[in-house]
Amino acid sequence: MDKELEQLQVISNSITQYLIDNGLQIFVTMIILVVGYVIAKKLGKAVEVLMIGKKVDITLSRFVGNSAHLVIVIFVIMMVLGRLGINVTPLIAIVGALSLGAGLALQGMLSNYAAGFTIIITRPFVVGDTLSVQGQTGLVESVHLAYTILVDEDDVRIQIPNRLVVGEIMHNSKEEKLVELCVGVAYKSDPHQVITIVEAALKGIEGINNTRGPIIGIDEFADSKINIGVRFLAPTYKYFEFKYAANLAIYDAFKQQGIEIPFPKREVSLINDERS
Repeated sequence: MDKELEQLQVISNSITQYLIDNGLQIFVTMIILVVGYVIAKKLGKAVEVLMIGKKVDITLSRFVGNSAHLVIVIFVIMMVLGRLGINVTPLIAIVGALSLGAGLALQGMLSNYAAGFTIIITRPFVVGDTLSVQGQTGLVESVHLAYTILVDEDDVRIQIPNRLVVGEIMHNSKEEKLVELCVGVAYKSDPHQVITIVEAALKGIEGINNTRGPIIGIDEFADSKINIGVRFLAPTYKYFEFKYAANLAIYDAFKQQGIEIPFPKREVSLINDERS
């Protein structure tokens, strides 16, 4: 027991002596580490803000800013290790070997990063675009190296791994989404008049893209009605709001102009059986 206490005392004395001899150097090193981290964070943010101010895509701006932050942090860590007298050459070799092993074990994750880098460089879509991919549709909220986040009409955030985005067929309608409606009118109605009424009703809705539409025409000749197809572009984040507003505006316009909206009818005839 006494021997163990003596060993602990020796270790304690060694640590105390080391701190006395190198306390100032350790203190200065910690200051360098903290200041370096703060500078790296501020410079990374400054690069991002500068690029956004130059009208560079926000996704690319964030990537370059984060990369600048990471490079400066690595440089500060290497400088701190050198100041403490630690040879960084073997450390670099160890990190390289560990990176190789981790790369083999995390191929799926690394493929996400590679795909994210491809998205950032080629920019097939940017933040604010309306994207349909892998059966999901929504506004692009953010693009990270590993994944892309979409926000749908229900304000639900959808996280899609980038490896499932790159190389897949995707639909990008920028900031807008196509709204498709179908309304039936009686065969006795004049289709030309109906189309004019629908056009006027949609023009009364502020926010609908009138530059690229709307497109209105006869969609189908059904059994008891003429189906009028309506297609127009509206902001994605208000898709259902514009769809419902258009339906109500068309209904009110038809009611005001006396346009009949037919509905299925069934006539039942009762036949008396004379034999009874």
